[in-house]
Order: sequence, then C-alpha cells, then structure tokens
Amino acid sequence: MPNYQSPGVYVEEIVSGPSPIAGVGTAVAAFVGWTAQGEFNKPTLIHNWSQFITYFGGFPEPPLKEGELEQEESKPSSPASTSQAEAKAEEKPEEKKPEARKELRPTQATSPKTSVSYLAHAVYGFFANGGSSCYIVRIGEKALTKEEERRSPKAVAALGDYRAIARTGGSKANDTTIEVTSSDGGTSPEGMFKIVVKQGDVTEDLGTVTARGGEKTNFVTVVNEKSKLIRLERARTGALERRPAAGTLALRGGADPFPAHLSSADYVGDPVSRSGLAGLEAEDLVTMVCVPDLVAAFQNGSLNYDEFQNVQQRVIDHCENMGDRMAILDPPPGLNAQEVFDWRMNKANFNSKYATLYWPYLTVQDPVTSIKVDVPPSGHMAGIWSRNDDTRGVHKAPANEVIRGVLEPAVKITKDEQTTLNPVGINCLRTFPGQGTLVWGARTLSGESSWKYLNVRRFFNYLEESILNGTQWCVFEPNDPALWARIRRTISAFLVNEWRRGALFGATPGEAFYVKCDDETNPQEGIEIGEVVCEIGVAPVKPAEFVIFRLSQMAGGTSLVAE
Repeated sequence: MPNYQSPGVYVEEIVSGPSPIAGVGTAVAAFVGWTAQGEFNKPTLIHNWSQFITYFGGFPEPPLKEGELEQEESKPSSPASTSQAEAKAEEKPEEKKPEARKELRPTQATSPKTSVSYLAHAVYGFFANGGSSCYIVRIGEKALTKEEERRSPKAVAALGDYRAIARTGGSKANDTTIEVTSSDGGTSPEGMFKIVVKQGDVTEDLGTVTARGGEKTNFVTVVNEKSKLIRLERARTGALERRPAAGTLALRGGADPFPAHLSSADYVGDPVSRSGLAGLEAEDLVTMVCVPDLVAAFQNGSLNYDEFQNVQQRVIDHCENMGDRMAILDPPPGLNAQEVFDWRMNKANFNSKYATLYWPYLTVQDPVTSIKVDVPPSGHMAGIWSRNDDTRGVHKAPANEVIRGVLEPAVKITKDEQTTLNPVGINCLRTFPGQGTLVWGARTLSGESSWKYLNVRRFFNYLEESILNGTQWCVFEPNDPALWARIRRTISAFLVNEWRRGALFGATPGEAFYVKCDDETNPQEGIEIGEVVCEIGVAPVKPAEFVIFRLSQMAGGTSLVAE
C-alpha cells in the first residue's frame, strides 16, 4: 500500500475480479517436407495458398525427360504471370492423355525416380478444407548436380517481345535480375541501351546494345553469345525487334527437383540448428504436425521402410514431448484393408494419444500433369480439423465432415472392413451415395480407453495451454489462501464458459467440473518450497460413435420404440 504524506485526493486501482483466461488457438498446422523453392529449415507462417505459391513455388513441375528439353525451351510462356494457372493457360501445352493410377506396395519404390512431392497437395488440401494458418518447413538443402539443374524448371521473365530464360534450372535462378537502361534518352525504338544481368554476387555487364537487326550489337545476339546466366528467344512468332522498356525485372518460376538422397535426418532435423522437425520446437502456435512428403521419399527410394517408420515415430515423440500438438500420420502407399491393418498392428505398432492415422489415400487431379494421383490424406485432415474448430469447437469430433477438393478415396471401404480397422485406431475415409467423401472416424492411436477419442485429447490440449497461459500472473504472488481463492475463481470462470459452449458433460457446472485449491492441496511442506497446487477435474463430452435405435412391433397401439 502507498504511504501518503501530503494531504489531498488520491485514486487507487484495485483488482475487482478474477483475471480472465482466454482460449488458445487450436488450428495451426505445420508441414515438413520438400518444396520447389524457399528458405531451407526455417518455419514460415503462411495464411493462404497464394502465399505458398509466392514463398515456396506452388505445385512442383515434373522433371524434363530426354528429348523434351529443347521442346520445353522453345515453348512460349508468360513469365510475368503471378499465378501458376494463368501461366499454364498462356503456355497452352499439348494435351496429355490421363495415365492409369499406379498402386504401390510398402516394400517397393517407384522406378525410375521422379520429382513427385506431396507437400504442395497437402497444403492445398489444408486451405481448401478450411485451414487458416500453417507453418512450412522446407528440407533437403543439397547442391544440385549438373544433370538436375539441366532437367529442373527454369526461371523466366518477359523482356519486351522476347523471353529471358535462365541457363540453368532450379530455384537459385529466381535471384536473377535484368537491368535495362537507356543510352539515348529512349527517343528511338531502335536506339542504344545497356543490359546488366545479376545473380547473387555475379554481375554481367553486356555493354551497349541496340534493337536493330543484322548488327553484331543486336541485344539478342549479344545476350545469347556472352551471357552465362540467361538466354533470349522470341515470345511469339512475327514479333518486331523493338527495344525493351527501361527498368529492372526479375526471373521467376525456377524450381528445384525432389532431392534424390533425402535421409531420415533431414526430416528429423537438429534442435541446435533449428532444422527439420526439431525447428518446430520453438513454435508454440503449432497444434498439428504433418509430414506428407515422407511418402514421396519412400516411393522414390530415398527412404526404406525402416527409415519411413523411424521418422513417423520421431514425429510422435516430438508431439508427446511438446504436449500441445497432434501428429497426423499417413500409412505407406498402396495398401489394401488387410495390409493397412497388418501394418498398424504388427509392423508400426504405434501407441500414442498424441497421434492419429487416416486411410485410404485420396484421389485428386494434379493441376500440373492433369492426371489422377493418390495423395496422403494428412493435409486435408488438418484442414478439416481447423474447419471443425472454427464452426463447432475443438470439443467436437472432427468426423462426419465432407472432404473438399478430392475425386474419391483411392480404395473404397466396406462396412465390414471398417469394423476391423476402427477399433485399432485407423480412421477411415468413406464415400456414401449422395453425400460425397466423408471422414468416418475420430480415434487416436492410444491403447488407453480414456484417450481413444481424438476430440478428447485435443480438448485437453486446449484446456492445458489456455490455463497455462492465463495463469502466468500467479507466479511470485504471496502463497496464501487469498491467492488460492483467486486461482479457483479464475479457472472456474473459464470452465463455466466451456460448459456453456457444450464442451463439458453435465446438467450443472458442478457435474461438469471441479476446481480444488486450498490448504489440503497446498500443505505447509509445499508452501515452503514455493509450490501452489491446484487440482482440476473435467468431464469432457465424447462423440456418439455408435447410434443405436431399438425397434420392435407395436402391441395394442403402444409404441415400444426405445432410443
């Protein structure tokens, strides 16, 4: 209390009630894997698909095959486009016939190796299904070989009526700029001007050139003969040779191929260097972790089966150690119902209340190749979790929800098959007539009956984090009954609001929860070592997983229907 010495009027502010606890966010996902471009091993928060295209390059381009390189180089494009779809529409590539979907066995890899990556599909599915924010961690930082650079998509830019194309492929060329400055004030369309090309620390001053054809100083001839960074070609036939407009433009569209030698260490990362999965330990907002590109690395032979399972176990370990997030796992590709059951029970044999598993894969249309591909479902499921949290709340099981942006499940599941899969924690994705493709399961991989439901585990994560963040004011307060009473009031007020939202089971708050913080939970021995113990018990709502109607014939007009 202040010590007043001078006569006068004073105003004091006092705490009139408990400090309110605000609920934490529950819908921030994290994706670890390969992208076509972007900074390596730095968790980057994005909020929509457009930002993913800007920072990480969108959907990856397939690698160029022999005989297609020159054809690709001569194909006109619109490099100034900011959208992949617009660029593809202007390039007008020749149509390809859809290819049959290939089934993969868990002990086999696709051959030959391809640059297939599922992370972009997962992020696209996340936002399409209601996701709002996610972290992207790009892995696979290795120098490209000459052959990989040759086959990788090249960065391009529009230079007047010409197209500037990087000499080498890969995202490194996206750092290339072309600076055009006028030497005669820009009064003549064929006048003299200068071209300077830069890429990182390399600068090429190509001197003074002209747009007049047939001369040695023609800018197309000079660039193609002297520059080691770019080359020029006509963007369209019949174009006039005019000088490009003065200014600076940047090349865009270069992409790296899927690394040929990804290891499990690339995914797991290192806590000291903040790389890979370990880099997410410093991000407190994350509540869901997905590693869809683990499947791509398994398919192209970068990882064997043991490494595939080891990375998944490390993802589970990460979530358990953090205690505030869930792992959404993808099974190996190409499994039928019996095989995925055998993998779950006898091979992977995961047992964790912080992990969940969805099957089968989802069939989507690849926007780059226009063929049907089976993608891991983890990204789409993370989006549905986010949508469910926004519309109903984290206490509601994220099931019986339509999966957006998919054609169908890769495997159609029967009721009898799900009867075998559901009890062991394999959440099935099923198609019902007239209802679309639905999420038809909401279980964790835990062997404990109290934690078998996904919404219960996620709701407890939400409660724990909310109470943790909302009671920081307690630290270093006097440890006495007044503090205990304030803690009880604060937490009780928060839980009453959760009960009113339908998150807790019970007709009254007293039936739904209890908060105990008194001299019984805080004996003198605990007070002496600076501890305050508050005991909280809650009754979470659990999903109506099995809805049963018992019907019988009516006797004498009396209804014997029991619900």
